[in-house]
Amino acid sequence: MPSKSPPSWNPDRLDVRSFARAGGHLVAEDPLDHFERLVAEWHPGEPLTGVLRWSARAEMRAGPSGSEPVPWLHLEASVTVSLTCQRCLGPVPVALQVDRWFRFVADEATAEAEDEDSEEDVLALEPRPSIRGLVEDECLMELPLVPMHGSCPAPVRLKDEANEDTNPERENPFAQLQRLRRGD
Repeated sequence: MPSKSPPSWNPDRLDVRSFARAGGHLVAEDPLDHFERLVAEWHPGEPLTGVLRWSARAEMRAGPSGSEPVPWLHLEASVTVSLTCQRCLGPVPVALQVDRWFRFVADEATAEAEDEDSEEDVLALEPRPSIRGLVEDECLMELPLVPMHGSCPAPVRLKDEANEDTNPERENPFAQLQRLRRGD
C-alpha cells in the first residue's frame, strides 16, 4: 500500500477545520511586497528590504463547556519595518513580533457574538481565512502609535527655530487686513 503524502495547504484560503484535525503546520518567509497595507506604513524613500517570517499551526481542543472539539490556530510572525520617526521625521527600524492564538467557530455571527465575551480572539471558519491576511492584520496591530528613535541620530530642530532662520519677523495677518480695510 503506497504511503499517503501530507495534504498541501493553501494559506490564502485555508480550510482551518481540516488543518487542525491534521495537526497542520505551515512556515513561510514572504517578501514584504506581498503585504500592501504594511508596506503603506513604510518610511518614504527607504528601500523595501527584508521578509516577513510567519508560522501557523493548528490543533483541535475541547469546545466550551466540554462540547465537541473546535479548531484553534497559533500564529507567530516577525518582521522589521522602517517607519517614520515622529520626532526627527527620519527612518526608524521597528521590530514587530506576533504570537497569538485564535479559536474558530462556524460563522461570522457566532464569532461576533462570542468574541466580546472571550479572552481569546474568535474567528469564523467560513469564508475560509487567508493566513497571510491574518498575519498582516496582526502585524498592523503591533505597529507603535508613535514610532520614535530612542535617541534621534541627528539633532531635532523645532519648527519655531527653523522659521527664525528664514523669516525673522513675521507680520501679523490681522494687521494686513486692517490696512486693507482703511485703504492704506
